[in-house]
Amino acid sequence: MFINAIEIAKQFTRPIHTIERFYGSQEVYPGAATLFFVNPDGWALTCRHVADVIIGADQLLKRKAAFVADHKAMQGKKKEKQIIKELEQKYQVTRKSVFEIRNNFVNCVEGTLNCQIIKHPKIDVALLHFTNFSKLLCTNFPIFPKDSSSLKQGKFLCRLGFPFPEFTNFEYTANDDTINWTSTGRTDTPIFPIEGMLTRHLIAEQNQVVGFELSTPGLRGQSGGPAFDSDGKVWGMQSATNHLDLNFDVNMDVVRNGEKKKVHDSAVLHVGHCIHIDVLKSFMQQHGVAFQEG
Repeated sequence: MFINAIEIAKQFTRPIHTIERFYGSQEVYPGAATLFFVNPDGWALTCRHVADVIIGADQLLKRKAAFVADHKAMQGKKKEKQIIKELEQKYQVTRKSVFEIRNNFVNCVEGTLNCQIIKHPKIDVALLHFTNFSKLLCTNFPIFPKDSSSLKQGKFLCRLGFPFPEFTNFEYTANDDTINWTSTGRTDTPIFPIEGMLTRHLIAEQNQVVGFELSTPGLRGQSGGPAFDSDGKVWGMQSATNHLDLNFDVNMDVVRNGEKKKVHDSAVLHVGHCIHIDVLKSFMQQHGVAFQEG
């Protein structure tokens, strides 16, 4: 049903690879998110919470630099344990605090990477504007339907993104106490589609429809990816996953491999939340971003 549509959407959908580590740890954790380009001028859509991670990465690097500078300035004046304790209090870091994040926009542009971010003030959507590049690595762009009135219960859509990061081109460098991208290792992550039926619309203030719910979850890493129909037309953007209590609690005895065991389970339905096409188009129009309709 979505074979050709996925081939269409793959042409303008790109991953954002992310690596992070926590304070006091050398372990590097990979993650991913999604964006999709909307025109040849370098404009793309993603989620506001994804944009927050991009912005937050720079803020964390500044905090880390200040932490290191203060530590160096205090050495020899106090005991090391006292220095560390004071710095942890000053910068409000614990072992559960993310200390570093680095992002990599994969297959987006060649040349200089400058990215302006415009966040929606209320809804989970953001615009990214890549500028001063020598080449945009995208030549095909989405088509948004002119009329959204047929976006009703029962409509099947597909979402595309990068929920299972398999890239390995990163490392922790002990000498510099930092995480970095490397020129070795796997650089890509497979794109992953998931389909779903529109179940309900999402209503905000003054009964404004801002999104829609799908019968299957959006997966981590698909945030910011397009939601499209079997023709490849984009009707929305994956944003979040909600969890609905089915009130089907199970407490029963079963047999597994010849042995009795007790099963306790509470069933939950995971559903996807997507930003509505009208919100996406209105936000782009507000900021003078061109897009195709058809």
